[in-house]
Amino acid sequence: MDALSVRVGAFVRPSEREEVPTPIVGGLDIHRKQITFDYLDTVTGQVCRGQVSPADRVHLRAWLARFAGRGGVAFAVEACTGWRYVAEELAAAGVAVALAEPADTAFARGRKRHAKTDRTDARHLRMLLAEGRLPQCWVPPGHVLECRALLEAYHDLRAGHTAWVQRIHAVLFHQGAPALGAGALRGEQGLAVLRAAAAAHLSAAGQLQVATALAVLEALEDQLHAVRHELLDAARQLAGAKVLAERLYGVGPVTALALCCWLGGAGRFSSPPGGPVRRAGHHRVLLRRQTLGRAPVPAGPAAAALGAV
Repeated sequence: MDALSVRVGAFVRPSEREEVPTPIVGGLDIHRKQITFDYLDTVTGQVCRGQVSPADRVHLRAWLARFAGRGGVAFAVEACTGWRYVAEELAAAGVAVALAEPADTAFARGRKRHAKTDRTDARHLRMLLAEGRLPQCWVPPGHVLECRALLEAYHDLRAGHTAWVQRIHAVLFHQGAPALGAGALRGEQGLAVLRAAAAAHLSAAGQLQVATALAVLEALEDQLHAVRHELLDAARQLAGAKVLAERLYGVGPVTALALCCWLGGAGRFSSPPGGPVRRAGHHRVLLRRQTLGRAPVPAGPAAAALGAV
C-alpha cells in the first residue's frame, strides 16, 4: 500500500546474551499520525524498520497481513494512548502482545547518549522484549476495558461539572455578589436563589455567564445519570466488584468497579490483600476502621475480588 513506508535494515546477528523466545520479535512506537515499527527475524537475522501511516485499525491490519500464517511472532507496545486498538489488532492477527509499562521502560533505557526518536523507541522496545527485560503491564480483557472507558467518561463529566460550578461562584465573587451557601446549586429552591442573586447583582454579561453555566450543568447532570446507570449495571455483573462492595468498609459499587478494573488481577501484588488496598490508597480507610474499634476487614477480600475480575 502507498500509505505504508517500509525500510529494510541490514542483517544483524543477535548478541549471545539475548533471549529470543520467538522467531520474530519487535517493538511498535505509537503516535497519532504514525506507528513506527522495528522487528527482528531471529532465523535470518534481518531487521525491518519503517512506519504505518496513518495510524488506524485499517492500515495496521493491512500491515499485519505479512505475518499471516506465521507462528511465533511477538511485539512490544508501550502502554500509552492508542495501545488498545493496536493490541486488539495484534491479537486478532495471531501476534503475541507484550504491553510495556512506560516509566519502567524509560528507566531501562539508562542514560541518554543519543536523541530520543520514534525509531529508537521502537528499537528499545524490541531489544527489551528480545532480552527478556521488558517491564510488562496487565492486559485487561475486553469487558474490563469497556468498564474503564465508562469510568473515564464518568470522571471527565464529574470534573467538568465541578469546573462549571466553580465558574458560577467566580462570576458572583468577581462582580461583588453575596456568597452562596453550601449546596446552593442543588434543587429548585437553590437555583431560584441563584437566579435572583444574578438578576440583582450581576451585569448583563454576568447573567449570561450564569445562565450558560446552568444550561451546561443540566446537560452534564443528564449524562452523569446515564453513565452512572451503566456503571452500576456493570458493577452488578462483575464478581470482583460485588466482593469489594460487600466486604470493604466505605467502598460503594462504582468505587469497587474502579478498584477491580484499574488494579487488575491479584497476582500483580506480592502481598495481597495489603498490596492492592495500599496501592489504591484505601489503607487509610482500613486504619480509620481499626482506630474506631470496628471489626477488621475479613482476610483476603481484595485478593478474592481481584482474582474474580
